[in-house]
Amino acid sequence: MTFGLNLGYCEIMDTKIAIFKGKKVRKTIYKNEWWFSIVDVIEALTGTERPRKYWNDLKSKLIKEGYIEVSEKIGQLKLEAPDGKLRETDCANTETVFRIIQSIPSSKAEPYGAVHRAF
Repeated sequence: MTFGLNLGYCEIMDTKIAIFKGKKVRKTIYKNEWWFSIVDVIEALTGTERPRKYWNDLKSKLIKEGYIEVSEKIGQLKLEAPDGKLRETDCANTETVFRIIQSIPSSKAEPYGAVHRAF
């Protein structure tokens, strides 16, 4: 049995996949909370064909802007890759993912930032 939460913009299911605007985002439980693949979130929100490059550039920009904790709040967790193997992937908890989303200059990202700022 799966349980889900639908906030209109994203749906979080009690599985290893979350859905953001119809795009799959890998996730896992770590330290008793959900952690999401940052590359998957970026791909879903930007539509870029090079989400890893986008994430590397964004991570550098965040550090330059003073958000130094970004590297401290990111974990390399093993998630299932398209080939079925477990591979280390940059992941973040919900709070950190929302902070990263706020840094993405995309109209697709704006609703998520607004939801986070409301809390």
